[in-house]
Amino acid sequence: MSLLRKKKPPLLGIDISSTSVKLVELSRSGDRYKVESYAVEPLPPNAVVEKNIAETEAVGETISKALKRAKTKNKFCALAVPASAVITKVITMPASLSENDLEVQVQIEADQYIPYSLEEVHLDFEVLGPTEGNPETVDVLLAATRSENVDLRVAAADIAGLTTRVMDIESYAMENAYRIIEPDLSGRVVAIVDVGATMTTINVIADDQLIYTREQPFGGKQLTEEIMRRFGLSYEEAGLAKKEGSLPDNYVPEVLEPFKETMAQQVHRFLQFFYAASQYNTVDQLALAGGCAAIPGIDELIEERVGVPTSIANPFANMSTASRVNQQRLYDDAPSLMIACGLALRSFD
Repeated sequence: MSLLRKKKPPLLGIDISSTSVKLVELSRSGDRYKVESYAVEPLPPNAVVEKNIAETEAVGETISKALKRAKTKNKFCALAVPASAVITKVITMPASLSENDLEVQVQIEADQYIPYSLEEVHLDFEVLGPTEGNPETVDVLLAATRSENVDLRVAAADIAGLTTRVMDIESYAMENAYRIIEPDLSGRVVAIVDVGATMTTINVIADDQLIYTREQPFGGKQLTEEIMRRFGLSYEEAGLAKKEGSLPDNYVPEVLEPFKETMAQQVHRFLQFFYAASQYNTVDQLALAGGCAAIPGIDELIEERVGVPTSIANPFANMSTASRVNQQRLYDDAPSLMIACGLALRSFD
């Protein structure tokens, strides 16, 4: 019995996107998860540009507001860098190496694969397991990113009074959250398409491995800008009217429907890129994440256009919620909270 062993404090999963900070806090009892708190807080314009932090102070203040909104006392967090800012490579190493020798060897190997000097990067590695067909070696996943990508995120969390315990990669956090929705992915190919405000990302999991990630600039901001143009509103007014459904009758046929068609075309293109780059020519399931997944009927339209069963990602569907969490709002926001949820799940590693 370990009555005196201190429990690890849970981590706040904090997703810093181009337009908002999203926070999720989970607890676990047995194999049941519970949402203790969550918040979505908009960022000032241009504080984060294409997922690069441009104004650390502004991001830190937004994290502080998210903490207040979530009413959490937790001081530890897990953050993530975008996959586009990370170089990953699977390398093979002798299985007989001790942990320390492995670390030294990885540093030596990394030098060949990383186009920056090792002083400029944060480097990490994970042993994936024995190499297929060779029990003498193990496959090791190497991940490296420019130090500033990590340091700016840590500094922003610091401003909000948080200590960063884990730095993940967004695509792995997304995969982590999806495993709550569908725990057994062996023998299946699943594409998770995250359509955010300014960026769309596709992550493909095949046979329990994340095998493909790609980002393209496209997102809900284009819909908001079209609303501004069409109805003479400011960006804030357009965003609010879109959320509250207070736009004129011609909005749906003339603005929303064409945007949905464009979104379906984008998803189709993403799948074509994936098929061209891999041995696959079909996927079993498409999961929609990100703010645009909340557009009514978008899953049916995409399923019809791309011919793949399509669902809206909700990692909280089988979780209980604390009384202070607004359940309806959580479910509405769920598709855009995938990365934050995947990060919060790192509490239970």
